[in-house]
Amino acid sequence: MKAKPRLSIWQIISMSFGFLGIQMGFALQNANASRILQIFGADVHELGWFWIVAPLTGLFVQPIIGYYSDKTWTRLGRRRPFFLIGAILASVGLILMPNAEMFTSILPALWVGAGMLTIMDASFNIAMEPFRALVADKLPSDQRTLGFSVQTIIIGVGAVIGSGLPYVLTNWVGISNTAAEGSIPLNLLLSFVIGAGVLLASILITVFTTSEYSDEEIAEFEPEDEPSKIKEESILSIFTDFKNMPTTMKQLSFVQFFSWFGLFGMWVFTTPAIAHHIYGLSLSDTSSTTYQNAGDWVGVLFLVYNAVSAIYAFFLPAIAKKIGRKRTHSLSLVVGGLGLLSMYIAPNENWLLVSMVGVGIAWASILAMPYAILAGSIPARKMGVYMGIFNFFIVLPQIINAIIGGPIVNLFYGGNPIYALVTSGVSFLIAAVLVSKVKDDDDE
Repeated sequence: MKAKPRLSIWQIISMSFGFLGIQMGFALQNANASRILQIFGADVHELGWFWIVAPLTGLFVQPIIGYYSDKTWTRLGRRRPFFLIGAILASVGLILMPNAEMFTSILPALWVGAGMLTIMDASFNIAMEPFRALVADKLPSDQRTLGFSVQTIIIGVGAVIGSGLPYVLTNWVGISNTAAEGSIPLNLLLSFVIGAGVLLASILITVFTTSEYSDEEIAEFEPEDEPSKIKEESILSIFTDFKNMPTTMKQLSFVQFFSWFGLFGMWVFTTPAIAHHIYGLSLSDTSSTTYQNAGDWVGVLFLVYNAVSAIYAFFLPAIAKKIGRKRTHSLSLVVGGLGLLSMYIAPNENWLLVSMVGVGIAWASILAMPYAILAGSIPARKMGVYMGIFNFFIVLPQIINAIIGGPIVNLFYGGNPIYALVTSGVSFLIAAVLVSKVKDDDDE
């Protein structure tokens, strides 16, 4: 078996550069989608329902994209066509979501906004998972932790820009963050348009600067006892692959479930939770200047956790080498869980910055460690489909949270969304415990 050539740090950066734009758009969505939907008329306990279509779409899109990216070879290669398609669709969603009022003659703005949220999330997924597969395709085992950590750094930089852009446009540039009731402020509209442009540009950099291995080259990197070619299989073989998934993937599925259950709760409920618990606003107040300031501050909080994530990702390879990938991931999740729990006792909005430091540490590890652990257990020729199947355990917890999160807040938490963030913190702690059950083939 021939060893994969090691890549330079610049090649690794170029290979993942498209994530800068993907995550900038993803951060704009995460920090502002609930706010936009509330402006268009959604109640707090309904927010999860509007978010549910996005992970539902990802549930079906990811394995199919992975299956076809494993079998597709074009002039642009195997994974890169999917980056490009996903980027174009996501850019359309980014531009149209905050401009949903344009379509009120056809449908209510709330439904148009929810539809654009679905298009964005599905498109981010189309582009995102082939990026994971590309890192595993290109890098030898001893560079995978570095590769996914570099990817996490780029994700962090993009998310910092996306999360903070509305705040910067208002407080540094002077663009208004208020609008008439039912309308989206200009700072948000411009932020989403800028995000769409950066997304397309960064994806194009990766598409035109990164090469991919052909089928013949991949065969040279496979063990002697592994078939050099996978038999022609129908798309229904995804179900067989799911049934036969590696043990490591099964064990990681439980870790992913609780990690992403917690993340989804944070993304959906942070804005109403902070506005109500910290700023003292009623849950129905979505048009006041104070509410818009609270929404902009949530963008700053998300900026902080993404910035911490980018910095912490620099140290992940060294920490993982010292104490192992499993222990690194477990400790990171504990810190993140404590960060979320601390939001309940924060005396004012500034203290929430400290909470976000913990969340950023967990986020960096969630983006890197599970994939670094998983890649060593997946057959090279099914990297795309298994990365797509692995996405099941990202979208399923989001779907479940979307279904039960709002009713739990409404019926059991007295309508107070801050307890949804406490639940997210507990979920992180459960994930941290489950990491110890995972078998890491490369480490062991």
